[in-house]
Amino acid sequence: MRSKVIGAVSLAVAAVGLFAAAAPAFAQQKTITVWWSKGFYRSEDDALIETIKKFEAKTGIKVELSQYAIQDMIPKTVAALDAGTVPDVAYSDSYDVQAQGKWAYEGKLEDLTDVMEPIKDRFVQNTLDASILYNDVAKKKAYYGFPLKQQSMHVQIWNDMLEKAGFKQSDIPNDWTGYWSFWCDKVQPAIRKATGQRIYAVGQPMGVESTDAFQSFYTFMDAYHVKLVDDDGKLLVDDPKVRDGLIKAMKDYTDTYIKGCTPPSSTTWKDPDNNVAFHNKTIVMTHNFTISIAAKWYEDSQNQALTQEQRDAGKKAYEQDIITASFPKAPDGSTIKYRSDVKTGLIFTAAKNKAEAKQFISFLLQEDNVRPYIEGALGRWFPVTKESQESPFWQADKHRKAVYAQFKGGTAPFDFTKNWKFTILNNENVWAKAMNRVVSEKVPVDKAVDELIARIKQVAG
Repeated sequence: MRSKVIGAVSLAVAAVGLFAAAAPAFAQQKTITVWWSKGFYRSEDDALIETIKKFEAKTGIKVELSQYAIQDMIPKTVAALDAGTVPDVAYSDSYDVQAQGKWAYEGKLEDLTDVMEPIKDRFVQNTLDASILYNDVAKKKAYYGFPLKQQSMHVQIWNDMLEKAGFKQSDIPNDWTGYWSFWCDKVQPAIRKATGQRIYAVGQPMGVESTDAFQSFYTFMDAYHVKLVDDDGKLLVDDPKVRDGLIKAMKDYTDTYIKGCTPPSSTTWKDPDNNVAFHNKTIVMTHNFTISIAAKWYEDSQNQALTQEQRDAGKKAYEQDIITASFPKAPDGSTIKYRSDVKTGLIFTAAKNKAEAKQFISFLLQEDNVRPYIEGALGRWFPVTKESQESPFWQADKHRKAVYAQFKGGTAPFDFTKNWKFTILNNENVWAKAMNRVVSEKVPVDKAVDELIARIKQVAG
């Protein structure tokens, strides 16, 4: 239809000699397709759409935006790759964890060095490092992605439920063993007695379809200083100390379930489910790889579509009742260094409009555009640029201050940034499968860990 319209305009111009200068500009207008994960909050999506409007007005390039649920992005992208109909720009919260390193290795991603090199000084180093991947076709490392945002592990606690159980925040131990014992052996029986309800103290994600499960388990591994790969991506799992650390981490993680301290359904939880359990107050605390739990209540407090009573409840929950905290000290008394998951977007080598796609990325990453997008997520994502990290937004309340402090304390990358084959392991969620071997199939922890190590070696060796 569009080609027929253009043809008709051209014929009319030729016939009457009018608008001769306008016709070529109209005919040559470019359109790029952009696929993007749908945000958690409307303000996040609104900020992206506003940036697209500004980009179109400045460049004359039309952007066709399609947004999809996170669980749909990889299947749709794989189908597009197979069909040769890829979008010009693509971003998903799941790309980096489950696919991007593999696509880079296979030579399917466009080198974005010309985009990133001129602006790299604006970015925090760990976010640049996460965007540099290895291409086995080109036999080089380069920017096969652009950093957009990052996340890390936090603990969310209902302070009002803690108080109802007869405790206050200062009662929570900071040693590893005492911390988990406190929730399971003290808080859970106390809150059940106080309410007469079957409330669980902990929400421990263990579902195979849950990224929360493997991200949380990594924190337990980090508590025991488990290092699965070296800086070059070479496996270290044959080291007896690694096996010993994995066994201890797996035992601690699954003991919460075995002691009846997390809901039985947590073995099948998907990513939203620990959030839902927390919001419904069927658990007192959970660990989550963003502060999306607290941010949900902030959004409620600002949502004019809700009643005043609902907005007030959101404000009270966010400002008074919910605590954003860190994990306790590691078993040896050291402070856990949290993993940072840097989310990256991409351009495929098969994209039809790569030059215009790079223009879009460059525009999006400008400070005036990327900051509203990140802050539109209400604290769920932490910035990748130095300037945005010092925005007043991160000092505005206790939850954002906690996120800021945690990132400023230093983070470590995930193993998939050093060995792309860990994206396969994450996609399989071998971590949650090992958990379920222990809690559902009653396999001894050491046997489940040995199976886990065997699978890691089979895939990533």
